Amino acid sequence: MGLFDRLKQGLSKTWKSLNTDVRDLFKKEGRLVDDTFLDELRAKLFKTDMGYDAVEQIVAQVATDFRARVVTMHEMLQSIKKKLLELLAQPEAPIKFAESGPTVIMVCGVNGSGKTTSIAKLACMLKAQGKKVLLGAGDTFRAAAVEQLTIWSDRLDVPIVTGAPNAHPASVAYRAVEEAIKTGTEVCIVDTAGRLQTQKNLMAELTKIQDAIRKQLPAAPHEVILVLDATTGQNGISQAIKFTEAVNCTGIVLAKLDGTAKGGVVVAIRQQVGLPVKYIGVGEKADDLAPFLPDQFVDALFDEVEEQ
Repeated sequence: MGLFDRLKQGLSKTWKSLNTDVRDLFKKEGRLVDDTFLDELRAKLFKTDMGYDAVEQIVAQVATDFRARVVTMHEMLQSIKKKLLELLAQPEAPIKFAESGPTVIMVCGVNGSGKTTSIAKLACMLKAQGKKVLLGAGDTFRAAAVEQLTIWSDRLDVPIVTGAPNAHPASVAYRAVEEAIKTGTEVCIVDTAGRLQTQKNLMAELTKIQDAIRKQLPAAPHEVILVLDATTGQNGISQAIKFTEAVNCTGIVLAKLDGTAKGGVVVAIRQQVGLPVKYIGVGEKADDLAPFLPDQFVDALFDEVEEQ
């Protein structure tokens, strides 16, 4: 499948929900845009987890464009899509590569967010671009995490640096970057243990990992990627804020987007956190990581609504 088809498939639960809800607004060909209609539209949009501010701005746009007029579904969708593109606007946010030496990408997130799988997908994507990639298994407190990342490294034929069980994760990060420099590796992806944003001691540990990386490369890490689980909806906002405060995150990978009907959380993240959404997970395979492109995202979100 092409990128757009994969994106559409990944958003299938969200657009199926939207398809049903939007069609419910139009029992006949046209509908008068009055307060009742706007209230119904507001309720439908809230279900996608776009967040209060985004929903209110979209509803206000529809009211401005069509109040007291009979509107078709197509006309309303064009108004919504236009406003969504404004809300999702962000500079292009690919990986920022170092001018020389290895690019270090530190990856963080809460337990169960899809962090390890997202690292594998990112490694797969970068390798497909011709980059020489190395992994650092910095989640030393959970044996299963090291094992899972090692399985992925074997599957992708990407080298990995691991540490002894319960070794300090900063030491693994240090050795991973050291190995990347020594072997001429272009990208070093460092995993970190999952942690809740409320665990202050563990959040402080992330800073120590950054410090260890900087002992090898003062300008690193070049990217600090936060993996958010799309199925958690609005809870992801709090995670993004707290992690960014701790380690100055540079972007987000939104994982498990294919497992939720609340794909609108992307809008809430952009509005309330301001971090660029770099990639979205749209499936379980190694290549199911798509760059986040707002225009394609919006088109995929409403594509089936318009076609059916």
